[in-house]
Amino acid sequence: MPQMFVNMAVRDLDQSKAFYEALGFSINPQFTDHNAACVVVDEGHIYFMIHTREFFQTFTELTIGDPAVNPTASVAIFVDSKDAVNAAVEAGLAAGGTEPGEPSDYGFMYQRGLTDPSGNVIDFGWMDPVAAAQGPEAFAEQQG
Repeated sequence: MPQMFVNMAVRDLDQSKAFYEALGFSINPQFTDHNAACVVVDEGHIYFMIHTREFFQTFTELTIGDPAVNPTASVAIFVDSKDAVNAAVEAGLAAGGTEPGEPSDYGFMYQRGLTDPSGNVIDFGWMDPVAAAQGPEAFAEQQG
């Protein structure tokens, strides 16, 4: 099984660690120091590496942008239910995040956006298992 590491620059490492822990993720102390933290999204499979902006800049000669002004990517995490989507976003809002827009409910899929304190976009979503396995048309047919 492949592993995924999403690298993101953050303004305040301690604030960002607290934010992601409030979402229910954990911090792997073996890969965390004053420059970066390893956020465990799905043990063994998916991780966020959150880096101070200064440390992230060492990865490239290009200028690091401000995701709060010019987002270049968003991460979508799909969970088991609409309630889990709402709980994750509400926890993120309580931990200093913002919600960039209204929820999107397509019947077979539900999503809410969340922006972390540094401006990185994390979307939470749920998709009906039939739609996930067979496509939205199969879900529509199932609904009548």
